[in-house]
Amino acid sequence: MNTSLNWIKAYVPGLECTDQEYMDAMTLSGTKVEGYKALDADLDKIVVGQIISVEKHPDADKLVICQVNIGKETIQIVTGAPNVVTGMKVPVVLDGGRVAGGHDGSKTEGGIKIKKGKLRGVESNGMMCSIEELGSSRDFYPDAPENGLYVMPEDAVVGSDAIEALGLRDTVFEYEITNNRVDCYSILGVAREAAATFNKDFVMPPVKKVGNSEDVNDYVKVDVQATDLCPRYTARLVRNIKLAPSPEWMQRRLAASGIRPINNIVDITNYVMEEYGQPMHAYDYDTLAGGKIIVRRAEEGEEFVTLDGQTRKLDPSILMICDAEKSVGVAGIMGGENSKITDDVKTMLFEAACFDGTNIRLSAKKIGMRTEASGKFEKGLDPNLASEAIDRACQLIEELGAGEVVGGMIDVYPQKNVEKRIKFEPDKINKLLGIDISAEEMLGYLKKIELVYNEETNELIIPTFRQDLECGADIAEEVARFYGYANIPTTLPSGEATTGKLSFKMRIEGVARDIAEFCGFSQGMTYSFESPKVFDKLLLPEDSPLRKAIVISNPLGEDFSIMRTTSLNGMLTSLSTNYNRRNKNVKLYELGNIYLPKSLPLTELPDERMQFTLGFYGDGDFFSMKGVVEEFLEKVGMRNKPEYNPDAGKTFLHPGRQADIVYDGEVIGYLGEVHPDVLDIYSIGEKAYIAVIDMPHIVEKATFDRKYEGIAKFPAVTRDISMVMDKSVLVGTVEDIIEKRGGKLVESYKLFDIYEGSQIKSGFKSVAYSISFRAKDRTLEDKDINPIMENILKDLGALGIELRS
Repeated sequence: MNTSLNWIKAYVPGLECTDQEYMDAMTLSGTKVEGYKALDADLDKIVVGQIISVEKHPDADKLVICQVNIGKETIQIVTGAPNVVTGMKVPVVLDGGRVAGGHDGSKTEGGIKIKKGKLRGVESNGMMCSIEELGSSRDFYPDAPENGLYVMPEDAVVGSDAIEALGLRDTVFEYEITNNRVDCYSILGVAREAAATFNKDFVMPPVKKVGNSEDVNDYVKVDVQATDLCPRYTARLVRNIKLAPSPEWMQRRLAASGIRPINNIVDITNYVMEEYGQPMHAYDYDTLAGGKIIVRRAEEGEEFVTLDGQTRKLDPSILMICDAEKSVGVAGIMGGENSKITDDVKTMLFEAACFDGTNIRLSAKKIGMRTEASGKFEKGLDPNLASEAIDRACQLIEELGAGEVVGGMIDVYPQKNVEKRIKFEPDKINKLLGIDISAEEMLGYLKKIELVYNEETNELIIPTFRQDLECGADIAEEVARFYGYANIPTTLPSGEATTGKLSFKMRIEGVARDIAEFCGFSQGMTYSFESPKVFDKLLLPEDSPLRKAIVISNPLGEDFSIMRTTSLNGMLTSLSTNYNRRNKNVKLYELGNIYLPKSLPLTELPDERMQFTLGFYGDGDFFSMKGVVEEFLEKVGMRNKPEYNPDAGKTFLHPGRQADIVYDGEVIGYLGEVHPDVLDIYSIGEKAYIAVIDMPHIVEKATFDRKYEGIAKFPAVTRDISMVMDKSVLVGTVEDIIEKRGGKLVESYKLFDIYEGSQIKSGFKSVAYSISFRAKDRTLEDKDINPIMENILKDLGALGIELRS
């Protein structure tokens, strides 16, 4: 949205500020200004001059010598302009002045400085300008010649400021308007905000109903069939059209907004659209069959030629404006070629309507056409705006002598948009904002933006153009932006959040990061989107539940077409990348979600489960990974010993070097060496190990409760045992027996040797443990330890385990 500051000032009398002050103040009050451009930034010392005489240059065929009256004096200027005529008034750059660019429209940063000098031996004391040299173009100054000097109006005062006379003493501001503030997509909306921001009066342009003694209903009938897509339709008729250029003041305002002036009728519709934010359209009444307007949905397969000459294919979701026989316009987007305004127009039908914003946006996308009008309609206009805008347009038509307005207005408005009411609660507003101002001061701010207070009901009456105000929080925002965000003191929020504690879940995740990084792992992040090919890469069987993945409806491509059900692919891909870049001893971890659907197709949100995934290759083995897992479980307060089930059945892990991690009888994750075939698929040339822990299970079982125990006062007693057992016996079974039989006196135990070789018979292994005993109340003696050791050995013997001699 762009606005001319001069146009804003027309409705905010007394607004005086620099461009930077305007930008800063408007941004701070909630109407964000992206930037601005002063139209006269590169122009200086340019006045209105009148050519007194013209004579040929003695040494150049294409140059002439002009004597130019600039008010205080007459100066000599040499020029090559082809349209020089004695008596014409032109913009003149004086010695030391600046122009924007060349005659070809090229521009220079800071402008081009003009100095007096000689051209082919003849002194020249300035320069007469084309419109391009003044930083504009024939698009915005259609009366400018195609090649030559710009001719000023006859009533231009010689010696006066030419930039002011041309309307270039102005600044254009660019705004970032949020979609909820549709009222600010207009000059009046921004002017209202400027008046409130600078505490000035906002003056609406005076609008009066015009029209002759006839009745428009005698000429036109309107039938709105699709009332759900057209809440309001207004129309007025103008006879005896007289096409002509619009007045200079209107052309200058449109040009500053980036709109090319065309003629009085087109310019009026554009002017009112910019001023009120209400798009309008004009039809040639003589082309409307039956003098009737029908607002209906398009027919299936219907084709329509729009004003740009393009044929558009339509469907019933698109709203059309039709006469008794044919379609004449795509509602809210563009009119048809069959009813366009031509130079021969005699009678014109003016339309100002309100259409459903969502439908206009979808329709514009379907037919591949987005216009200035559709851009405004799609944001959801106030239906009450239509009648104000069409009356304003008709008033301008009569004021400019562009035609004769027929009396009355057709207005199809079945369900009127009424003002909302919001309870005024100053105490809540103060508490929400952390300020302490009176109710009177708040009402003063709200009055500036035309919110009316009903003292009897203690309610604020919201004008219909403020569709964004829905509740008390919205009112608080209005108070805040005019009170000044910079004036709101810094305060702590109230409630439990002031303790600043992380949630329990986040604390668990923090421990996971700390343990991983302490053990040498670096954090990685991988995509939640994956390819279905991942399941084959991981050798998953066809009936694996992990293959039941959520398919993304609008994927970036096949490689990102499903939501991951396992975190392994991301980890193995990262390890592969590092391996193929010749990085040694790589350790990575990730905390990321997997997405497990409860049913397919989806009927509810999937189960999003955070996974703590560890992976490495290089130095280390299965037991290194197992140590990291146990370190983590211990740090989060899971004091019971985890168990490991080697029958995990993971196809992507080595069949003899994998295990489920079991805690209190529940599987909380798994770990193991990656299957050699999977390593080949991922191009990893050495052994790799992974562990995956399901964090929701950890959160359920973890605790940060800690009980202090003093330093042991009595010495420990250590016993070592070396055993021979079948290879199928797990050392975990041995440890369970040690814990069970040792009871409270067992302080710790450590596996310090495993041996398989020639000194042990085939199918067996030698395992050695060091067991430490300690009592809190006394020094242990052999009589305390020996019975325990006998019970341990007895239970081990029951499993076929023998002491190694």
